[in-house]
Amino acid sequence: MSELVCIVCPRGCTMQIEGEGENIKVTGNTCKRGAQFAISEMTKPMRTICTTVKTSFSYAPVLPVRVSSEIPKDKIFDVMKAINEVTLDKPVKRGEVVIPNVLDLGVDIIATSDILSNNEN
Repeated sequence: MSELVCIVCPRGCTMQIEGEGENIKVTGNTCKRGAQFAISEMTKPMRTICTTVKTSFSYAPVLPVRVSSEIPKDKIFDVMKAINEVTLDKPVKRGEVVIPNVLDLGVDIIATSDILSNNEN
């Protein structure tokens, strides 16, 4: 049996998870979303990343970015490596794609700030 604290809502239910594969039983949750979260964590955990990418601009040496949707937890370090290999040399706006379809995961790395587009010099 595994124990997990749900992070889906502020309640923070402590859930117990038994079984594996298709036969997972979750107890301790107070909503269906908690059970779905527990099953996902036990079968295919997903995460988001918020970080920065290097730029060639002295007024903003880094730009905040994030993934457009969740990625598999076991791909975090690979995605971070791909992000760390990039240096932006042109201004981008918030929401603009910085790295399309990173590692063929169907997820883009997108800018979360307008700092480069607001300081075009």
